[in-house]
Amino acid sequence: MTASAPTDSRRVNVNGTDYRWPLRPTVVVCIDGGDPAYLREYLASGDIPNIARFVAEGHALVADGSMPSFTCPNNMSMITGTPTSKHGISGNFYLDTATWEPVVMTGPELLRGATILAKFAAAGARVVSITAKDKLRKQLSKGLDLAGGSVSFSSEHADRCTLAENGIENVLPWLGMDKPGMYSMELSLLVMEAGIKLLQERRPDLLFLSLTDWVQHKWAPDEDGARTFYRLLDNAIGRLAALGATVALTADHGMNDKSNADGEPKVIWLQDILDAKFGAGTTTVICPITDAFVAHHGALGGFVRVWTRSAVTPQQIIDAIAHVDGIELALDRETTCRMFDMPPDREGDVAVVARADMCIGASAKNHDLTGLKGHRLRTHGGTSEAKVPFILNGPLNAAYRAKTASETVKSYQIFEYAINGVV
Repeated sequence: MTASAPTDSRRVNVNGTDYRWPLRPTVVVCIDGGDPAYLREYLASGDIPNIARFVAEGHALVADGSMPSFTCPNNMSMITGTPTSKHGISGNFYLDTATWEPVVMTGPELLRGATILAKFAAAGARVVSITAKDKLRKQLSKGLDLAGGSVSFSSEHADRCTLAENGIENVLPWLGMDKPGMYSMELSLLVMEAGIKLLQERRPDLLFLSLTDWVQHKWAPDEDGARTFYRLLDNAIGRLAALGATVALTADHGMNDKSNADGEPKVIWLQDILDAKFGAGTTTVICPITDAFVAHHGALGGFVRVWTRSAVTPQQIIDAIAHVDGIELALDRETTCRMFDMPPDREGDVAVVARADMCIGASAKNHDLTGLKGHRLRTHGGTSEAKVPFILNGPLNAAYRAKTASETVKSYQIFEYAINGVV
């Protein structure tokens, strides 16, 4: 890809990173649950020709995502260009030890620092943020002034958009689409179609398109449902590129099968184990994957936090569960934050990470797994789901080629590479 516009001398600093003014419209697509295994499967089979062209002509690698490998932490890392230690969103829930109640972490007031979109909009850019689930929308649009023609909405609430709240209205008639169901691939495809149409009609400077992982929770890479989705996604990605945009693809996390040969979930019920060892009420296990839409994962993931409410020490907890089959890591707060670059004030006394084929729950009686009946559990959260694709549709300049050779690329650098690195 070659530059289609003269270089603009304007610079925008966001959370300590300098960004040049985009050479052309720049689109970042977060393929929720987009494990590299899907791309390997479909690149080999020829099902995704547009992404294959990006890999051949642009730049492609596997990057490190933020831990825990959940949706909210990684979307906030991408939109701020920082690790979770800086922006503070390290899950969907954390425990407020003043009240001993779980706190939902999707409010914009909990997000620390500015977003890339808000800072560019303040500098005069037109920006777009479209997400599948509305739980992300307000954080993604924190500080974003829509008065200059910017847009922010979710496909979940595409039928509710107003100019004042979203910078756009009548979205469904405008697109000629019906409102998609929450558990459907169409929820993601609406995000893509809206991004394409906005790029055609309004030519924004920056777009962030964040999908949902219903497909990846439901189907493995070799199953027809996933293949159909990726073919449709690849078509939409190709149309974005054909409009002259820099297109960058990444994922918030990967996905692994965590069921046994009979199709039953392989679960470590950690709260039950700790209650049996130390007594009920002495510890609290929080599953930070929990959100309003748990039918496809039952609030089971590969990462949980434990807080102690008694004289039980973090080391005693670690020692008590070290022998449990399927636990990959059990770490105290300091080690967790150092290893995974996470915020200490929102971290538990102990973090527990599951092996790739296992997941961790709290107490068996508190998890509703009825939504999984007839389906294998595929979920995420651990280090085994923290490797993600990082693909740009144009080659990198010399400075950013050198960066990829000298340091581990993080998925939260996706805007930096797309804006500063693609020639």
